[in-house]
Amino acid sequence: MKVLSIQSAVAHGHVGNSAAVFPLQRIGVEVVPVLTVNFSNHTGYGAWRGPLIPPADVAEVLLGVEERGVFPQVDAVLSGYQGGVGIADVIVDAVGRVKAANPSALYACDPVMGNAKSGCFVAPEIPDLLRERVVPVADIITPNQFELGVLTGTEPSSLESTLAAADLARELGPATVLVTSVERPDRPQDTVEMLVVDDSGAWIVRTPQLPFKANGSGDVTAALFTAHYVQSRQPAVALERTASSVFDLIDLTYRSGERELQLIQAQEFYATPRMQFSATQVR
Repeated sequence: MKVLSIQSAVAHGHVGNSAAVFPLQRIGVEVVPVLTVNFSNHTGYGAWRGPLIPPADVAEVLLGVEERGVFPQVDAVLSGYQGGVGIADVIVDAVGRVKAANPSALYACDPVMGNAKSGCFVAPEIPDLLRERVVPVADIITPNQFELGVLTGTEPSSLESTLAAADLARELGPATVLVTSVERPDRPQDTVEMLVVDDSGAWIVRTPQLPFKANGSGDVTAALFTAHYVQSRQPAVALERTASSVFDLIDLTYRSGERELQLIQAQEFYATPRMQFSATQVR
């Protein structure tokens, strides 16, 4: 499998491509990483250095990759946080060219906008841009519950309202929606769930909720789910494998006491997931 991953990168820590590339490689995926920023560290520190790469330069890199004859080999395009409005057109254009070269290729978009605790932390234009320009050309999207609500103009909380919002999101274009953090009021205490919905049904998986949030965990989730889904075409299997690997990564990071994801130390959890969580079909 080959994945074209158009995302940010950091020198210290693991977010964007610096979070997605290694887990994909560890499960045997060839990754073509194209960078949209090259920062010293993620912006959660409040201070960082390095360039935001101009969209025209990102397009030049993509053109060079295309000229090497890579696009027909690409099984999936993956994108995440979009720091500025200009990069969306570059990504959408690349997706179109990849699909022209390989009609079976999928585009997975992580529509990063914010979360329930902090609200939206992207430029004001980004939500509309994602909703109107990017999500409609995606095959897979991986929003958290808050982002799902922003995309669909709803406030999903219960399982029923989250399923309804996922259906609305699918009407925008993508066939598959992975909701990466479902926090319904009636769930058992100290748990969190992930929900996947596609044409074949809907499945949910529950894991313990750790008192810890590491930047980059969503990037790992989107990357692993995309690869497992493309490989298996079985949403429940992709969900179980992803939940297993990501939980063990976050648990290891939490127990380490470190702020940054222990991405390398957790590598065996990607290669051989423990499969300790079972997905339940809810529709």
